[in-house]
Amino acid sequence: MKIVYMGTPDFSVGALEALIQAGHEVTAVVTQPDKAKGRSGQMQCSPVKECAVRHGIPVFQPVKIKTPESMEELKKYEADIYIVAAFGQILSREILEMPRFGCVNIHASLLPKYRGAAPINQCILDGERETGVTIMQMDAGIDTGDILTQKKVIIEDKETAQSLFDKLAQAGAELIVETLPMIEKGEITPVRQDERLASHVKMMDKSMGKIDWTQDAACIERLVRGLDPWPSAYTFCQGRSVKIWSSDALTAGHTEQPGTIVAVAKDSFDVACGKGVLRIYELQLEGKKRMDTKSFLLGSQWKAGMLLG
Repeated sequence: MKIVYMGTPDFSVGALEALIQAGHEVTAVVTQPDKAKGRSGQMQCSPVKECAVRHGIPVFQPVKIKTPESMEELKKYEADIYIVAAFGQILSREILEMPRFGCVNIHASLLPKYRGAAPINQCILDGERETGVTIMQMDAGIDTGDILTQKKVIIEDKETAQSLFDKLAQAGAELIVETLPMIEKGEITPVRQDERLASHVKMMDKSMGKIDWTQDAACIERLVRGLDPWPSAYTFCQGRSVKIWSSDALTAGHTEQPGTIVAVAKDSFDVACGKGVLRIYELQLEGKKRMDTKSFLLGSQWKAGMLLG
């Protein structure tokens, strides 16, 4: 099939590579414009653009995909189908109807659960035991189109957002390659999403990582994993921010104020929570490198009784 592929971050690269390896003709890649990064302000292109350039595929980077000028540019590229994976812009109805098989989206959840921008993070925060990817026929709504195919992925006990991101990207790449021939042959019966089961996830922002020590230890432990690597779970100690990277939730009882360090061992320390305690194994003090707790404690004055938060 001839494909116009729309995507931007790392999540989108695996599927693009898989489509190329499967022998499909990608006539163009549509991705977000290059952006200035860091203090130097050096322009950086998206991971999907880097992949397209490596394969000699034309790249189109509209500031707004829905303008008449952008749509005219899109029409220049032959396509049987548009495939979208975390592109970052909303497509107009006119764009959705351009190719003969319409537009399909690779979404990182088992729709209708976890529509929206951050399904990978949210399913860990919620303590889900499984998630997956959905190939969806796009319509004018946000992740509301008919389901074409799905693949489940197990969430491991110590799964982080990054490790789950990698697993879902791989699953999405495999599933889109399996699904395209079925679309072409008319072998799929689209399934309408059950709105009663739908949930929507808002975009992640840094403020979500601030630890509320009055919450259960299990909830905070999921926050640590669900926001790794970004925006990360963090607290404060003596006016400096501290990122928490690895922890365990313990059911141990205590009488201390939430946020109090209740015990310090050789390679960990325990912090009182609203229920239970959080045992911390890896952290990062503001301005310092990420390190295991054993190394951190060698050069710090942290002790039982100190208050975080």
